Amino acid sequence: MTLRLSDFLPFRLSVLSNTVSQRIADRYAADFALSVPQWRVMAVLGETPGLSASQLTERTAMDKVAVSRAVAALIEAGRLRRTASETDGRRSLLHLTEEGQRLYDIIAQMAAEYERDLLASLDEKDRNALHRILEVLAREASPERPLW
Repeated sequence: MTLRLSDFLPFRLSVLSNTVSQRIADRYAADFALSVPQWRVMAVLGETPGLSASQLTERTAMDKVAVSRAVAALIEAGRLRRTASETDGRRSLLHLTEEGQRLYDIIAQMAAEYERDLLASLDEKDRNALHRILEVLAREASPERPLW
């Protein structure tokens, strides 16, 4: 049996995801010198401040080395700060700095506009169907924990 990658759902989803992500990533990389892992860390912390690096790893489904490098670079750039957990002295929590929040707000707006433009090619019925299909596939692929 020959596996036709152009018909293989995991391959198609991966290529589509990478292509869609790279289009917006090119903009924030050029405008703000951010890598994809750095933006993903900022995006998660913008929505849910005060997570640990291990929680970020789980939420982003990224390798912990990639998260660690992204966090270190963001701290170095003054976009992220680390604080000690009040409940567990061994754990540190991550927050966007004022500069990080400003940057997050700009890129989040860019990302929302990009998503709107991308989805404009679908009518409302197809957008709703896409949303439902993604939810079903996410539950099937990860029954032990929600992906988002």
